[in-house]
Amino acid sequence: MSASLLRRGLELLESPGRAGALPGVQRDRDGPTAVDAARRKKRGREPVRNKATIKGRVVKSAIEEYHKKKVVNHLRENLKYMLKGRIVASRAITEQVLAQNRGRKSKDQPPKKAAKKKPEGTVFTEEDFRKFEREYFGRP
Repeated sequence: MSASLLRRGLELLESPGRAGALPGVQRDRDGPTAVDAARRKKRGREPVRNKATIKGRVVKSAIEEYHKKKVVNHLRENLKYMLKGRIVASRAITEQVLAQNRGRKSKDQPPKKAAKKKPEGTVFTEEDFRKFEREYFGRP
C-alpha cells in the first residue's frame, strides 16, 4: 500500500475534534525539500527517452524510406551486360521472352502475319490424266 493512501486512510479515521494528524505522519507540503530538488536535477540530466519508440526501435527518416523504395531503372546496366556477351540466344527463345513481356490486351499484341499461300496445284500429273483417258474412254 502506498504512503499517500495510508495517510488518507488515517485522516478519515481521526476524530473530528482533532485539528491535525500525527506529527510524524503528515509532511510539510508547502515547498520542495532538498531531497526532491536533488532528484529533479538528477532526472533532468538523463537523456529523455522517446516514448514513440518500442524497446529501442529507431525512428526512421521518411526521406531514407522514400529513397529505399524509389524505383530504379536498370536498363543501361542490363543493356551493357547483354551486349558485351558473345553468346546470342536463339530466335525462338527471344520470341518467347518478348511474348512473356507483352501485355494481354489486344493493343499490346503485334499484328498477325498472313500465312503464305502456296500456289494451288493438282495432285495429278499430266501422265496420270493421259492414263485415265485411255482407261475411261478406251482410246489407245
